[in-house]
Amino acid sequence: MALKGFLPFFLSLAMTIALSATARAESVSLVGFGDSLMAGFQLPPEDAFPARLEKALRDKGLDVTIANAGVSGDTTSGGLARIDWSVPDGTKGVILELGANDALRGIPPEETRKNLAAMITRLKERGIAVLLAGMLAPPNMGAEYASRFNPIFPELAKEHNLVFYPFFLDGVVTEAGLKLEDGMHPNGDGIGIMVERFLPTAELFVHSLAKGE
Repeated sequence: MALKGFLPFFLSLAMTIALSATARAESVSLVGFGDSLMAGFQLPPEDAFPARLEKALRDKGLDVTIANAGVSGDTTSGGLARIDWSVPDGTKGVILELGANDALRGIPPEETRKNLAAMITRLKERGIAVLLAGMLAPPNMGAEYASRFNPIFPELAKEHNLVFYPFFLDGVVTEAGLKLEDGMHPNGDGIGIMVERFLPTAELFVHSLAKGE
C-alpha cells in the first residue's frame, strides 16, 4: 500500500518541480540603466520608475524583475564607464535612458552618440537586448544643438534594430504639477504618467525577450 501511494505522490512532486523550473525559466530580468530620471531623484525607492514599471508589468501578468541602476547626474560617458559591472550576468534586457545630462551640460552630441552606441554594442555582445529611451534637448540649448542631439536616439534605434520609446519624459516635461520643486524631475504622479505611457513599449520588449527575438 505504501508503494502504491508513493507513486502518485512522486509523480505529483516531479510535476510540481518541473512546473516550478519552467516558471523560473520564463522569468525576465531587466535593468533600468540611466540617470536621476531612472534612479528616482528625491523619491522613495518604491516610487522610482523601475519599481513602478515592474509593478505595472506584473499587474499585466508578466513575470518581470527590474533592477534600478540609475545614478543621479550620470552622463553617457559615466554610463559607458560603468555599463559592464552595473549590468549583471543573467540580465535579459536593459532599458537604456541616458543623455539628458549631456544636453544640460552642452556636451557635443557627437560624443553622446558615440557613448550610447558603445553601450548598445557592449550589451548586445553579451546577448542582452536593449530598449532605448529617447531624450530631447532642452529649448535653451537652441535649435542648432537640438538638430544635432535629437536625432541621435531614433537613428541609433534604427541602426541597431532596437525597441524604441521616443521621449522618456513624455506627458511630464511641460506639466509643473507633475514635477518636483526643481522643475526638472518628475514627482510620484509624474512617474505614474511616465509608466502609463511607457507600458505598451515595455510589454512589447518583454514579449520579444520571451520569444527570444
